[in-house]
Amino acid sequence: MDITAEVRKFIRSTGVEKGHLIIFVPHTTAGVTVNEGADPAVSKDILYTLRKLIPHIDQKYEHREGNSDAHTKASLMGSSLNLLVENGDLLLGTWQAIFFAEFDGPRQRRVYLSLLE
Repeated sequence: MDITAEVRKFIRSTGVEKGHLIIFVPHTTAGVTVNEGADPAVSKDILYTLRKLIPHIDQKYEHREGNSDAHTKASLMGSSLNLLVENGDLLLGTWQAIFFAEFDGPRQRRVYLSLLE
């Protein structure tokens, strides 16, 4: 899910012109990343690749909840980002966007934002 617009709205609401934005996902089966947002095929390709590399069903998983793949994918994706803010906006590349990735859902999730001047 592309969350860039919501993150930009948060930054504007603070009035901060320059700083560090920390994005944190407090879940063990979800993650956050920056990648190309102009072509929706890119995020689909990333998910396809993760599913191919880390299948949902593997007889060797030991975690009893049945979502070991989701934990592994979330670890690879990461649970936080540290992004720059300049002139009251995200300092992203032309094609970059911020994506929240859910690997064990759908579930209700939270994303925490903290902007440091």
